[in-house]
Parts: sequence; structure tokens; C-alpha cells
Amino acid sequence: RVQPVESGGGSVQAGGSLRLSCTAPGFTSNTCTLDWYRQAAGMGREWVSGIRADGPPHYAPSVKGRFTITRDNAKDTVYLQMDSLQPEDTAMYSCRATGSSCGVNWGQGTQVTVSS
Repeated sequence: RVQPVESGGGSVQAGGSLRLSCTAPGFTSNTCTLDWYRQAAGMGREWVSGIRADGPPHYAPSVKGRFTITRDNAKDTVYLQMDSLQPEDTAMYSCRATGSSCGVNWGQGTQVTVSS
């Protein structure tokens, strides 16, 4: 079982930046994928970005060019750098670990609030 733990959320003004972290012990050794999802109040869950321990990054069209996902395999951690944030990026951001040796496990989430 690979259990993600998120951190780094907060409040920022439009145009600002935040960096989220998702630490999942076993991410690298089990070749897991870590995906970021977000869910705004009253809305459905939206996939944002993802990266496999040994693969390239992937982005939703809504964030491509503004968000960057990177990984530090030595720390079993994935980072989501969010730039040019807009009010519509306000949501609870959650990290999910998946993979044949990883199971399917969600973190507790971290809130991101962008004010105009």
C-alpha cells in the first residue's frame, strides 16, 4: 500500500503561485503513478496532472502551460508547481497513487484558494 500525503496548499491572489507536494513512500520502488485531482465546491472531481515514477508528465488542457509536475524519486515525492493561478483554480487538490504494486490510494487533500 502506497499512501500519499499532500502539503503546500493555501491562499493566494490571482496571478500568484503555489507549490503542492505529494509524498508517497514506495512511489519509486513500486513504480507507481501519482496523479493530482481537484474538486471545487459543488463540482465534480477533475484530473489535473500525473506522472509515473519512470515516465513523462501529463497535464489537463486547463492547466497546461501554467502548472508543472516534477518528481524527486529519492524522496518519493511529486511536486505540482502552479503558476498564473486564477480564481477558477480554487479547489481541494488531492493526490492519488496507482499501480499494480501500489493499489489505489488517495491522500487527504489540500485546499487551494485563489482570490481575484
